[in-house]
Amino acid sequence: MGKRIIQQRRGRGTHTYKSPSHRFKGSAKHPTETGEVIDIVNCPGHSAPLISIAQSNGKKALSFAPEGIKLGDQIQVGETEIKMGSVHPLKDIPEGTAIHNIEAQPGDGGKFVRASGTFAKLITQTKKSIIIKLPSRKEKLFHPDCRATIGIIAGSGRPDKPFLKAGTRHFKRKARNRLYPSVSGTSMNAVDHPFGGSSSAHKGKPTVAPKHAPPGRKVGKLKPRRTGKQK
Repeated sequence: MGKRIIQQRRGRGTHTYKSPSHRFKGSAKHPTETGEVIDIVNCPGHSAPLISIAQSNGKKALSFAPEGIKLGDQIQVGETEIKMGSVHPLKDIPEGTAIHNIEAQPGDGGKFVRASGTFAKLITQTKKSIIIKLPSRKEKLFHPDCRATIGIIAGSGRPDKPFLKAGTRHFKRKARNRLYPSVSGTSMNAVDHPFGGSSSAHKGKPTVAPKHAPPGRKVGKLKPRRTGKQK
């Protein structure tokens, strides 16, 4: 008789798989008012450094630190001047400007381009939509009232340093409650995964999950449009 695979055990939500969110400094969103940078924050929950902003309304906000930001700089929200770190609606940003932390819906605080060293570029403006080229080189349409921050997110050299040993990567993954190392299903025993068993590396069955497979068997390729090497 089988048992729950690792993805199902994580979904149960026991203390073993609980997110260490008590160590996170907070969620990074666009500030609502103009303010001043009072601190640069290192948050385990984000790959990029954050800035703490003292807003004009007396509240504090956390946002992503753009390259070249320093303590005492002013972060403008909705002003006419386009400068590094300022927040503007997409309809007010000139074409070709490097931006980050783009909102998916107006007012959600930012959902796209939030990793360290990344940026997107505003390609074309129309009355109904804004076309933006994402770091993946894909182009996506956004609502003109969605906001974004000007500049490139700091921390661009983070992936350049090698881990050198497995222990370093283990602690990096542990900071965000990610399991390491990740083992392929074909390397497991038959009791642990649908792809396991039969001399380990030999699959013995297609990697495309059957249409009416029960929970636990829905692994591998789920209803793929096509398989094989793309040409």
